[in-house]
Amino acid sequence: MKKSDKILVAVAVGVLAGLAVYAARRYRERNRLNQVAAEGYETAHDILFPNREQMGRKLIYGPVLPE
Repeated sequence: MKKSDKILVAVAVGVLAGLAVYAARRYRERNRLNQVAAEGYETAHDILFPNREQMGRKLIYGPVLPE
């Protein structure tokens, strides 16, 4: 194998690994937000997910005013 081929393979593997990590995080976040939406915003996030210290960025409690 040529050196340039090895570099291309390494870059491709890195990109695929990055995409897999990104997809896994999006999947977990989507499931978490769907669970909160199913429970309703009255149920506190710390009750639903006691082991999580940080809530999702897109999770908003209460009424939301249009921007």
